[in-house]
Amino acid sequence: MSKSKYEKVSSEIQRRIHDQIYPPMSRLPDQNTLAEEFGVSRVTIREACDRLAQLGLVYKQSGRGTYVLGDVAAHGDEAPESRFNGLTELRGEQHVTSDLLGFNVTMPSALVQAKLGLRADEPVYVIDRLRKIDDRPRFLEHNFIPLKLAPGLTRERLHGSLYAYLCDTLGLRLSGAKRDITATLANSRDVLYLKAEPGEPVLEVEQVMWLSTGENIDYSTVRNLARLGGYAMMNTYQQS
Repeated sequence: MSKSKYEKVSSEIQRRIHDQIYPPMSRLPDQNTLAEEFGVSRVTIREACDRLAQLGLVYKQSGRGTYVLGDVAAHGDEAPESRFNGLTELRGEQHVTSDLLGFNVTMPSALVQAKLGLRADEPVYVIDRLRKIDDRPRFLEHNFIPLKLAPGLTRERLHGSLYAYLCDTLGLRLSGAKRDITATLANSRDVLYLKAEPGEPVLEVEQVMWLSTGENIDYSTVRNLARLGGYAMMNTYQQS
């Protein structure tokens, strides 16, 4: 399945932001102007801008328009705490690679049943991946995904973007995520795969993500070395 209209628009606007065609703190063209340029509806433009806001690239001021944050909101190696579109989209597919450490199908534990709202007889994919940025080990990901919501998931697909498969290939629409971020110490897997020093600080994100239908699509934990980057939280305030 090809990308939706709003995804194509958001990708092009994102490129313009990165290329400084729309520099930080500038206002984007209004929705009517963008809709005419891209040949789409205002609803599509609004959805594209919502996606850019989720990535921490723009913010909206009621009655004033949409403004570019650019690299102000997510600089260096910090990741926006609010992102749920995946590492590949955030960093760019030319920079992100994945080593598949484990992939199988099993029945969910009591914890996974509770997190994903499943019955004991509903199978899940169990996915372990090491994500690299510019060939540098950065994140250890452990995902549980209901088989019924993501049929056809294969080892080959997991070397690329998981979220691209869910959204672009299956046509699912991500709606939100709940995250808990905690600090802990490196374990043996962190030492082996992330090249951590024994006992050094590690950040772990526990996440449940759901679809626009209200169904939970992903329960995951992601671990990364604290010294290589944290998570940035951004709040914007609308003035009436």
